[in-house]
Amino acid sequence: MNWQQLISNKRLGQEHRHPERHDDRTEFKRDYDRLIFSAPFRRLQNKTQVFPLPGSIFVHNRLTHSLEVASVGMSLGNDVAQQLTKQHPELKDTLFQEIGQIVATACLAHDLGNPPFGHSGEKAMQAYFLEGPGKELQREVSSVFWNDLTHFEGNANAFRILTHQFKGRRLGGFVMTYSTLASIVKYPHSSTAAGKKGKFGFFDSEKDAYRRIAQELGIPCLSEAGEPLRYARHPLVYLVEAADDICYEIMDIEDAHKLKIISHDETMQLLLSFFDKESQQHILQRIDEEGVTDDNEKVVYLRACVIGKLENECVRVFVDNEEAILNGTFTGSLIDHISPLQQEAYQRCCQLSVKYIYKSRPVLDVELSGYQIIQTLMQQFTEAAVHPERFYSKHLISRVSSQYHIDAPDLETRLMAIIDYISGMTDVYALDVYQKISGIALPIV
Repeated sequence: MNWQQLISNKRLGQEHRHPERHDDRTEFKRDYDRLIFSAPFRRLQNKTQVFPLPGSIFVHNRLTHSLEVASVGMSLGNDVAQQLTKQHPELKDTLFQEIGQIVATACLAHDLGNPPFGHSGEKAMQAYFLEGPGKELQREVSSVFWNDLTHFEGNANAFRILTHQFKGRRLGGFVMTYSTLASIVKYPHSSTAAGKKGKFGFFDSEKDAYRRIAQELGIPCLSEAGEPLRYARHPLVYLVEAADDICYEIMDIEDAHKLKIISHDETMQLLLSFFDKESQQHILQRIDEEGVTDDNEKVVYLRACVIGKLENECVRVFVDNEEAILNGTFTGSLIDHISPLQQEAYQRCCQLSVKYIYKSRPVLDVELSGYQIIQTLMQQFTEAAVHPERFYSKHLISRVSSQYHIDAPDLETRLMAIIDYISGMTDVYALDVYQKISGIALPIV
């Protein structure tokens, strides 16, 4: 792959207008603005990140997380552009200088396809078809479509939201630039190549869109004819992934401290462990000199230092491995290759998160409730899609938003409309619909 081809501001669905565009340096900013002002992005404010949606203490939701990831992504992209331009002077004054903006935009979109209640909701949607009543539908649909249903994935769903022509909407979905779209596809293969992890980058309905983007940008196809579709990653995916890795792990630690799940001393030791002894002393001295005595503010200051350190480490790894990344031979994530001291500290944070955060009672309670809510919604609305002629089905179908093709003549399109509708819900809206269709709550004034 080469940078000149990889960075393109051609827009999906408006390829015919590309020759008319002359304001090159604003196209990627337009992508960013388009996402910021969109309804799917706005709904992230009411979707769980890790902890339950806030009461008196404001922890992260999907919206604040995405904004923070975008901020780190902008820094990663800008720093990589600056360093690689020194090595490759021919990239100066080209669209390559815009990669900070591209990465930031892709970061905004990276969680766009997540259903309500995060990974619990994702598992509930898969399980409905794998273990629940939806299993009976396997003989009614194609094997490729069945693979998409049983591996339902937030990453693939994000690509669908951005590229699919929903009912009454324009061709190309959000009509984003090719480079921005390619930068969000963390797993550039179809569900039939998902493997044990179950991760994939695009549903069968969007594979032609991704194929067109990959061909235009020179992203190599790694699969042979007749094999499940599989591509190399666009290089900027590594920067988007790194921004997410940095933010979710470090910010979860800060949230756990605010909620008193982990002590102040333990939090400080965890964050200080990213630095050598000399740097630790310097940081603590700065905190003392600046008169910071509030425990939360000390953690905030130290967290900022850690994010800065990890950002620098990931930039170094990317620049050092540029050739392998462009050749499609780089393995793992950028975080996997950072220096041993930071790697050990990061792994300690991961281990603590699994033990004390992701398995804490508030988190488990949300996951259990969310799973039940999504399972019920899937059962009720899928049954309505399969039997649209029934009285109750007609009432349920009338609740589905107009952009979803719930009245399509073929079953697969109707089922996908249900997936689109439920995955697009916020946590609170999903709970509201669940209570109403279960007879738990009545809209009585």
